[in-house]
Amino acid sequence: MPRISAIHRHPVKALGSEALARVALEAGRTLPGDRVWALAHEKSRFDFDAPAWARCSTFLRGATFPSLMAVTAEGAPGGPITFRHPDLADLTVDPGTPEGEAAFVAWADALIPAGMPRPSRLAHAPGRGMTDQPAQWISILSDASLAVVAEAAGRPMDRRRFRGNLWVEDLAPWEETGWIGRELRLGGCLVKITEPIGRCSATHADPETGKRDVEMLSLLTSLGQAENFGVFAEVIEGGEIALGDAVVVTEAAA
Repeated sequence: MPRISAIHRHPVKALGSEALARVALEAGRTLPGDRVWALAHEKSRFDFDAPAWARCSTFLRGATFPSLMAVTAEGAPGGPITFRHPDLADLTVDPGTPEGEAAFVAWADALIPAGMPRPSRLAHAPGRGMTDQPAQWISILSDASLAVVAEAAGRPMDRRRFRGNLWVEDLAPWEETGWIGRELRLGGCLVKITEPIGRCSATHADPETGKRDVEMLSLLTSLGQAENFGVFAEVIEGGEIALGDAVVVTEAAA
């Protein structure tokens, strides 16, 4: 029986993955606490007076700065979060406060090479996460598919490389690619699988070191996945999910 093997959220887009034991999903929303903030740079056109979802190019991201991929986070939405990176001292702040925002921006600045646009402010869109797509979806990924990628790469693959929300064990490799248009029962939730997740060069970086070590897009293409890994899902019925919850595929949605 397929089961949820990991739950991750990312408080600041591209800067830090946090493992959870359980979370309550809401219908039509991103995972709570996921991509609550995104780090705008000094040339960003984000409208802080009328904040709304914006494209990932508006913000600093791992595709451009692989060092960001090595950030981890631990805390709770609406309170202090501890950020860690192998090259920096730990930082514990509440990004939702002016003082916390300023401290985080200064901390992250050390991860951006000289001569590049500097971090400026934390962007926030009320009521949603700053995900890569405008639709408020969650992401679901497969441990078995990750194992195939690791074998092809000739090295272990950390889940954090793919910035997914939910990981599922006990599937056949690439089984999740056949879920498009179908519904899944996850613990107390019902979700509909919407489309595959197209990947970017952020996946080239090792989340332990923040250094590029795999040409992931070429590797996925060689495995017949057309640069895709994982699937997006819309939460149809909200409820709590936890590690070990069964994942049950229902009939195709009407």
